[in-house]
Amino acid sequence: MDTGAIRSVLTGSKLRVALLGVLVVVGSVGGAFALGILGTPSVAAVDNSFGEVTEETTTVETDLVVSNPNPIGIGLDGVAVTYTVSMNAIEMARGGREGLRIGTGNTTLGLDTRMRNDAIPPWWTSHVRNGERTTVAIDATVTSDRLGRGVGFTRTREIETDLLSAFNSEETRPVNADSVLVDDPALYVNETRGQWGAVSEAETPIEMAFVVYNPNLQPYAVSEIGYDVTMNGVEMASGRTDEGYVIPSRSSETVEFTTGLDNERLDEWWVTHLDPAVNGHQVSDLRIEFYAVIEFPSGEEVTVPLDRFTYEETIETDVFGEGEDVRDSANGTDGEAGPDGDDAGSTDGSPDGGSQTDDSTDDTTGGTTDDTTGGGADGSTTDGSADDGNETGSDDGVLPL
Repeated sequence: MDTGAIRSVLTGSKLRVALLGVLVVVGSVGGAFALGILGTPSVAAVDNSFGEVTEETTTVETDLVVSNPNPIGIGLDGVAVTYTVSMNAIEMARGGREGLRIGTGNTTLGLDTRMRNDAIPPWWTSHVRNGERTTVAIDATVTSDRLGRGVGFTRTREIETDLLSAFNSEETRPVNADSVLVDDPALYVNETRGQWGAVSEAETPIEMAFVVYNPNLQPYAVSEIGYDVTMNGVEMASGRTDEGYVIPSRSSETVEFTTGLDNERLDEWWVTHLDPAVNGHQVSDLRIEFYAVIEFPSGEEVTVPLDRFTYEETIETDVFGEGEDVRDSANGTDGEAGPDGDDAGSTDGSPDGGSQTDDSTDDTTGGTTDDTTGGGADGSTTDGSADDGNETGSDDGVLPL
């Protein structure tokens, strides 16, 4: 065989070997993920805030950061993503989608999930039953049909309120009738008490008691105590006692009654609670006003406004840990919800996590809709590059799973 023929054979062999090598590399990409040669994308962080609120729905705005540990972008056409927000294990919002494209490093997905406001009464019931404590859980999971496994990310936050403890007081306060029939003060209230009763799906009762002292030589009768309860001006309860009490001369009597907050009105209150124009974002005023009907020995009755006993307490929540974004816009004060806890971080102990959501219509407690706000070519990513994680990943060099 002459030299030219030998050179041709060798050259052809080298080309075939090179082509075979390329095919092996390309064909082994999927296996590389399974073998751990390439890393599995995961969720690195989730940040939430409340957006637009209507009478029926509340928008949860989410920035979900996907971490791609590989030196090349990845097309996740075979990946399913789920995302949920729960409060005391009650699902408030859910989203999900299939297929997105990410670059190397971190990619931030901007998501809008709408939760139904009729999820608020069940949450409120659980909050009161749990001693006015709520655990907010953010769960995100990404699963791949090709890899046959998923990576989960969970973050939790504790919020706490204390609406009634300040009502408990042993301060002595006079009750003035402002009537020519008697000398003031007609009565004294030496103690007030309040606590939550047995909460039901329909009602949140507040059990109250006034320890009333009669300084007069004749017995007085308190034939009725009435009350009005509002939260940010939304009427939550209005009523009066079912029975009267006789306060003996120079003696004390405990007057007990129960108010009942109407849970069906909680979703209406929730809209005001998130509206910064009402009282500040995630800030509400609880107000309880009282009056008493006093019957004197002569048989005359006088209705007395109990202005000294009007109870006001501020309800402040910071559900997603928005911090400085949660403030009383009217008064310029921050609105942290008492001794809130910090994020618990990833449950798998890794710096990653594992899921994303956007651009789909899903079910929540009554249904949610997720819409991507960012601008990748597929409508899923808003940024993410190998250098700084702030640019949209390109289609060049993207490996499909």
